[in-house]
Amino acid sequence: MSTSVYRSRSRTVRNRLLIAAGVVVLVATGFLLGRAQAGPQSPVPAAAPSPPPAPRSPSPSVAPPPVGGIDAYLPLQVEDAAEASGMEMQDTGDEGGGRNAGWVTNGDYLRFDNVNFGGTPPAAVNLRVASDTDASGRIEIRVDSATSPPLATLNTSRTGGWQNWRTETTDMSPVTGLHTLYVTFANDYPEDFVNLNWLVFRTAEG
Repeated sequence: MSTSVYRSRSRTVRNRLLIAAGVVVLVATGFLLGRAQAGPQSPVPAAAPSPPPAPRSPSPSVAPPPVGGIDAYLPLQVEDAAEASGMEMQDTGDEGGGRNAGWVTNGDYLRFDNVNFGGTPPAAVNLRVASDTDASGRIEIRVDSATSPPLATLNTSRTGGWQNWRTETTDMSPVTGLHTLYVTFANDYPEDFVNLNWLVFRTAEG
């Protein structure tokens, strides 16, 4: 191999190394310039924890109506009373059949247990009555005791016969919830004055 060929190859290798070194220098210079322009990187702030959900405002406390018992807004038949004091039961001639309370006089009473008025108080009470006497008396509605103040009072009158039935209505003081119901009878004469078949309470809308 001649000296000139060797020198030519050496020059070629040297030129290639110089070019590669120049490329490396340019790349490094560009990287450093880019970091300098971008400035120091700020750390990414950690995400703030989400605040706990605000507690719900409590709903107004509304006492639910009691459950169970006898529905006061359905007819209470006298033969279904837990206790009938003083009177006697007899087969009735009223529509629907069944039995009515007869021979009712002063001091008699009926007791119904667990009568449920719910959350809506009654405004009135209907009573199915019959009488064949002018010795009028009073039918009174009481709760929890036979001697508590009456919530309703119906003054009875002759209907034209002991089996001549008529529905009478009287206003009533409000009451709600579950109660023992007493239907008491009073008059000023020592004689029978009314027969009673059933009663049912009514709301202001009913």
